[in-house]
Formats: sequence, structure tokens, C-alpha cells
Amino acid sequence: MTAAKRKAPAKRKAQPELAFLEGADLDRLAALVFELSSQLHAERHRRMALERALVAKGVVGEAEIAALADDQAFLGTAREAADRSLRKLLRILSEDGDRRAPLRKEAL
Repeated sequence: MTAAKRKAPAKRKAQPELAFLEGADLDRLAALVFELSSQLHAERHRRMALERALVAKGVVGEAEIAALADDQAFLGTAREAADRSLRKLLRILSEDGDRRAPLRKEAL
């Protein structure tokens, strides 16, 4: 067989290392959303109970809680904490390399 008659192997399209929601099972995704909603609801109730207990014990007043919720320094700190938490959750999307190995920051 001559070189001209030999067929070159078909090039495979490169697959991304991680593919999210490709062929997603919508029932499982909906279950995840409902589970997260349930957890958020439970956390909200616990926070409200904690605030109520602190006010009832005289540790803090409702006005202080309301004022803190509008305090720019507190909000900045809370946003930074939320951003750090989200970065930890989303770093898997931005890291590359061998996915069986720890992420760079975890390896240190």
C-alpha cells in the first residue's frame, strides 16, 4: 500500500479536562438546588433564633443588630469572607494540571 492510499488517523477533538453540565441529569440538578435551598432555609432560621436569644439575654439589642447589618466595615468584612469562600469553591474551574493531584495551594 502506498503512502497516498494510507488513511491518516482521524484527529480527535480535544475534550476539556472538566465538563460541567454536559449531559446533565436535570432531576439530580433540581434535587441539588432544593437541597441547597433547604440548607439555606435552616441556616436562616438558626441565625434568627440566635439573634432572638442574644436579644432576650440582653447581650445585644435589636437596634445594634440592625445597625451592624448596615455598617460598611462589617459589610466589607462579610463580603471578603464570602469572596474567599466562593474562590475556594470555584478554584477547581481555574486550576489546571493533573486532576488526580492536589491543587497548587493545597499541595503547599
